Amino acid sequence: MFTHAYSGFSVDDAAAARDFYTGTLGLDDVERAVDELGPRGVRFERYEGTEMETDATGVFRRGGPPIAWFTDPAGNILSVLQAGRP
Repeated sequence: MFTHAYSGFSVDDAAAARDFYTGTLGLDDVERAVDELGPRGVRFERYEGTEMETDATGVFRRGGPPIAWFTDPAGNILSVLQAGRP
């Protein structure tokens, strides 16, 4: 399953892209991704006291799509993002 990957790129048709990535590939369920990654040892970043403060599960839910950030072993910041609801 591809729910654990995130990549950013531009598209020329946002609706078609959303349908493809959510409907065809099933990539935008941030709740499920956070629930599955946590028990595997992924620790989600918390930005308490900032404009990017997350909820108890590590998901930021204000001012945009739900998103959760984490780091890989090299310290690169990655994320899972809910681009849209099908």
